[in-house]
Amino acid sequence: MTESFHFASDNYASVHPEVFSAMHAADGGHDSAYGADATTAALDEAIAATFGEHALGFPVFNGTGANVVSLMALSPRWGGVVASEHAHIHNDENGAPERVGGLKILELPAADGRIDVATLDRYAGDLGDEHRAQPLVLSLTQSTEVGTVYSPEDLRVLVERAHELGMRVHVDGARLANAAAALGVSLAEATGGADVLSFGGTKNGAMLGEAVVVLAPDLRESLGHDLPYLRKQTMQLGSKMRYVSAQLSALLTSTDAHGDPLWKRNAAHANGMATYLREELETLAAGTGLAFTQPTEANAVFVEMPRTLAARLRETYRFYDWKPGSTPETTEVRLMCSWDTPVEAVDGLVALIDESTGS
Repeated sequence: MTESFHFASDNYASVHPEVFSAMHAADGGHDSAYGADATTAALDEAIAATFGEHALGFPVFNGTGANVVSLMALSPRWGGVVASEHAHIHNDENGAPERVGGLKILELPAADGRIDVATLDRYAGDLGDEHRAQPLVLSLTQSTEVGTVYSPEDLRVLVERAHELGMRVHVDGARLANAAAALGVSLAEATGGADVLSFGGTKNGAMLGEAVVVLAPDLRESLGHDLPYLRKQTMQLGSKMRYVSAQLSALLTSTDAHGDPLWKRNAAHANGMATYLREELETLAAGTGLAFTQPTEANAVFVEMPRTLAARLRETYRFYDWKPGSTPETTEVRLMCSWDTPVEAVDGLVALIDESTGS
């Protein structure tokens, strides 16, 4: 089979060999179902070692499931979830938090994907008003949907203010590994003291599988009791859970000769390829009609280009339009890099842009 590489999403990436090896090691013979197995027990230990001794992990099938289960765990049915205008839970989950969880999304502006702490008071006046969805959860995305990253300090400020306002804090960590690698911090530090995390594996080299992680010590007992029921009710309980657990354990515990875990190695490569792509495109920008719309801080490059150029590039590479450009003749596109993006693919894309524009 001929290998091909695209820039549409890190979901396009293949499964990392170390993840496959971990799944193979979990295979063979019988083991208890629904998480009562040795592989999931090992994941429990890995999550506690990674996120703190009080942390509890609950493997689920996908990111939408992780987000919905997390938000339902943190809020009553009358609750609202404050989130960025770009949030995946707001734009890309087909209303699942509302339809499945019964939770209204309360949108805040975030031009660069990051919520400003000064805007958090926007819904504070709704507390106690029975006519309004109660703003009881703040959901943050790390790294954000537009490829930017919250610093641990900025996250802590947001978390502290949210707690002052009576909100619990959820982090959508579908790309938490990319944020942590970009910041040079641990996965735990990249959450900024949030209460519950949706920890992503699929975009970081796994086949499928994420986890709901309870981070707040004071929620360990209550959510440790509630989450098994929520996970089952929302159809996110895997019978052969050992195969999901094995993947997540590999990301957290499989290390190289330098002691770097797989999550960090995969994320650092994806980030590095995005940085390289950005640098190469910047050398062409003056003659191509390219205009960068967001800083490149993790594994995404957002750039506006002529629609004719985008159409030409799509004859070879897949990528997504993000939104209309600043003129009818342009479009803003998202170019994503992943753990398996080779230098040659980046060079090929850049060369095609150069050739197509005569820059």
